[in-house]
Amino acid sequence: MLSKRTVIGLIVGILIIGIGVASLILHIGLITINETNVLGQGDSEFYVIPAPDQTPQRMTVSGDTFDIKLTSPNDGFQIENRTSYSGKQSFDWVHDGDGESTIQIQNTGSSELTITGVFVRSSDPIWFTYDLMVIISGIVIIGFSLGFTLRKPKGF
Repeated sequence: MLSKRTVIGLIVGILIIGIGVASLILHIGLITINETNVLGQGDSEFYVIPAPDQTPQRMTVSGDTFDIKLTSPNDGFQIENRTSYSGKQSFDWVHDGDGESTIQIQNTGSSELTITGVFVRSSDPIWFTYDLMVIISGIVIIGFSLGFTLRKPKGF
């Protein structure tokens, strides 16, 4: 017969393993990030987007005047790559090649600059390791709880 502590440990361990597996499934593949940022006068923002080949990206920048510099792994942006813009500008492009695209935006106007974007990026490998650690901790909890069934340690 299983003790009460063993049953509780099994339930907690199974829940932790379930959370780790669900998180692992969510971190596989591409991640869509919705970004909204406001830059003050004279401020700048730097975005780095690691993404696989042929992923669509979208960004809208509105303000008085601003400078923007876009680079991609193969320098093949499919948008006009000027440096100075004014008013509201929308940028839609396809990530050209595997690697990181970089976007540098400088507010050169006398008002705030609003940046909204929908960026599709590849998942960071550190999340895979983190999810595995969560799953392993659930297995360890189950192992310790099963130890209470075999023999009860002193003090319990």
